[in-house]
Amino acid sequence: MQVPEELRYTKDHEWIRLEGGRGTVGITDFAQDSLGDVVFVELPAVGRKVSQSQTFGVIESVKTASDLFSPAAGEVIAINEALADKPELVNDDPYGEGWMVRLRLDNASATNELRDAKSYRELVEAA
Repeated sequence: MQVPEELRYTKDHEWIRLEGGRGTVGITDFAQDSLGDVVFVELPAVGRKVSQSQTFGVIESVKTASDLFSPAAGEVIAINEALADKPELVNDDPYGEGWMVRLRLDNASATNELRDAKSYRELVEAA
C-alpha cells in the first residue's frame, strides 16, 4: 500500500497535496483497493464552494458507491475530466493521473489537522 509522505490524509481515505494556496484531492491507494474496480466518478462543477468534510462527489465501483469528502474548504478550480471516460485511472494511479479535484483553499493551514502519512498508515493498519 502506497502512502506518500508529502500528502495529508482524512479518516475517510481522501488525500490532499498542498501547492501554495491550492490543493489537489483524490482517494488513497487503500480506498481504491477496498472499492475494487472503479466504474464511475461524479465530480462537482468548477466554481463550487466546498466545506471541509463536506461531500463533493460520488465514486462507484463494481462493489459499491461511496461519497467523496473534501479534506479542506475552498473553491473547486479544476476537475479531472479524464475520469469521465477513464474512471479506472483512480485504480491505476490514485496519487497521480487519478486525482479528482483541485481547490483554491480558504485556509491552507486548516489542513494541519489532517493526518500525516505515519498517522494514516496506523489508521488503515488498525482497520
